[in-house]
Amino acid sequence: MNRALRRISMAVLVMFVLLLVNVNYLQGFDTASLASKPGNSRAFYAAQNQYQRGSIVTSDNVTIATSTLSSNSNDSIKYQRKYPHGPEYASVTGYDTIFGSTGIESAENSLLSGNDSALDVRKIIDLITGKTTKGATVQLTINSKAQNAAYDALKALGKPGGVVAIDPRTAHILALASYPSFDPNDLAIHDGVKLNKIDNQLLKDKTQPLVNRALAGTYPPGSTFKIVTSSALLTQSPGTTINTSVDSPTTLTLPQTQHILHNDQGEVCGNGSGQAPLITAFAQSCDTTFGKIGIQVGANALNNMAEQFGMNDANLTVPLPVAKSSYTIPPSQALTAFSAIGQFSDTVTPLQEAMFAAAVANGGTLMKPDLVQQVTASDLSTVQGMSPSVLSHSISSSVADSMKQMMLAVVQQPEGTAYAFRQAVTGVEIAGKTGTAETGTVTSLNDAAFTSFAPFANPNIAVGVIIQGGGYGASAAAPIAVQVIKAYQQAMGNK
Repeated sequence: MNRALRRISMAVLVMFVLLLVNVNYLQGFDTASLASKPGNSRAFYAAQNQYQRGSIVTSDNVTIATSTLSSNSNDSIKYQRKYPHGPEYASVTGYDTIFGSTGIESAENSLLSGNDSALDVRKIIDLITGKTTKGATVQLTINSKAQNAAYDALKALGKPGGVVAIDPRTAHILALASYPSFDPNDLAIHDGVKLNKIDNQLLKDKTQPLVNRALAGTYPPGSTFKIVTSSALLTQSPGTTINTSVDSPTTLTLPQTQHILHNDQGEVCGNGSGQAPLITAFAQSCDTTFGKIGIQVGANALNNMAEQFGMNDANLTVPLPVAKSSYTIPPSQALTAFSAIGQFSDTVTPLQEAMFAAAVANGGTLMKPDLVQQVTASDLSTVQGMSPSVLSHSISSSVADSMKQMMLAVVQQPEGTAYAFRQAVTGVEIAGKTGTAETGTVTSLNDAAFTSFAPFANPNIAVGVIIQGGGYGASAAAPIAVQVIKAYQQAMGNK
């Protein structure tokens, strides 16, 4: 055999050996990861025909995803997934299709499908007793009344946005709504050609209905970031109180620039003397005041405080993935002033907005947000129970007390930007902070934000709202938060 032929033979032999090794590895060691890969329709078919997929229900036992026997006699898949409330809960449930899943359907797939090892004992008992094996039921922390109020308010406004409500004491998510939305029933079909067509239509839709704006949408926080700026000041300067006079000029020339920072529409802060109590400047949302405070405390302090409130966390899940809310240290004092009022490059999700208020309402301790309350097997035995956990100690209890009073002034004092909502829920005092963020374009309205908690004396809900192109926080975002608060208080029997 000549040298060239020998080399070719050796190369073919090596490739053949490598192919054998690869096939054996895939079949012997990598089957689990292959089965769980998105788009593996064989795994979907097997799962849907082997076990009835478990339901997803709210904390007050409203079913928002369930499986029934397919009514189509020609259907090769035994069970049909259904979403009784479709678009309202799409940002929570996501969808389960022959090509993949999202939302809770994806995050809790192994339990819902019945393939999780935690269900092995139950499956053995079902096999012995001859019962039909079902996937586990996932009960969420969502309150149906709060969710309904959040989604209906977003839909009525008709602008893109997101709403998240959480219990400050546990960080259980009470509402999580995104608009525009989609109907997951349209994707839970067993016709691959039709599914691809619908999916492509949704992907090309300019309103981006598949984007979960509550968790994945990031927007400038505007003046809601003044919660962070104020907390940094009160933490850095313990002698400062809510009644301490702070510089509050009508205009502020920024360091090393000719740029002049104005209050909204040239508003005079306080009595126009150039000084105002911190609580008054906060209630009025004076940009010059907090721009100067930002320069005073410095970008590093703002960054540290932002992170204590949950920003810059790329690993946060609820268990759905959450886009990182970002604070970037500005390269100059002038830009630090802008970042201190929620402009420059600050970005937050509606969830982060709720976390701002929740940390303050809970005495400075920020709990880790979570959507799942418990998981139960088909015999109602508990497979998983969830316990609240601390995410961070954002601020001291004394600073939190000061921030509570300042947020209360925003709503309850005549100079407050949300004073119009002081009696929005009878007998319930609401505290909050409005935000209006410039988008950088001349043709579009500002983004509107509002973060709030209630009742003031014993908070059981914190709500974050962001409306893209909504204009003013007080006119677009705050009314939605108020409706969610009202619905939840009624559900809890408070009003």
